[in-house]
This record gives sequence, C-alpha cells and structure tokens, in this order.
Amino acid sequence: QVQLVESGGGLVQPGGSLRLSCAASGFTLEHNSMGWFRQAPGKEREGVSCISGVDDSTYYADAVKGRFAISKDNGKNTIYLQMNSLKPEDTAVYYCAASLLPVCGVNTATAYHYWGQGTQDTVAS
Repeated sequence: QVQLVESGGGLVQPGGSLRLSCAASGFTLEHNSMGWFRQAPGKEREGVSCISGVDDSTYYADAVKGRFAISKDNGKNTIYLQMNSLKPEDTAVYYCAASLLPVCGVNTATAYHYWGQGTQDTVAS
C-alpha cells in the first residue's frame, strides 16, 4: 500500500520560509517522478513543482520560480519543498504526489497515481 505523508506546513509571515517534507512508503522514489501541488480556497488545484525520475531534473510553475526548490533523498524515500520569500498568495493546502512515470509535468495532475493528504500553509502577518 502506497502512502505519502506530508509534514512541515504551518503559519509564517510574508517573506518567511517553510520546508515541506513528503515521506513515501510502499513506493520507491528512484526512477519515478514526484510533484507538489497546491489548492487555495476557492481556486483549482495547481502544480507547483516536480522532480523527474530520469535524471532528477526539476521544474517549477512560474509563480514560484526562483523562490521554491524541490529536492529528494532516495535513501530516506522523501522529497522536500523549500519555500522562501513566501507571499500571502502562496497560502494553500500543499499536496505531495507520486507518479509511476519517469518524466514529470509540473501541472499534469492526471500523470500522478498517488497523493498525500495535504498540509496547510498559511502566509499572513
């Protein structure tokens, strides 16, 4: 049984940082792609970032490029999302997703086969 468990969300002031983690069990990160998505109240889910299982290439949505960084630790079977220079518009529930495909698409939710339960991130002063 595949499980993805996110952690690290919380409340932070604008300009602050958060680091999300997603620990996978029953699923091997190596050679498979992983992604982060988010959904703000009243808005559709959108892709944030993904990391390819082929060569660990990383991809980002324009809204977070230069501020967020995705990484993974195959030994810990965990991916991370370092979020810096946070803005109020980054407030959302953040979801980790796992794909059985080796290549990833930032906003291709249908390519992901497993999802975490989500973690709330709130950016407010």
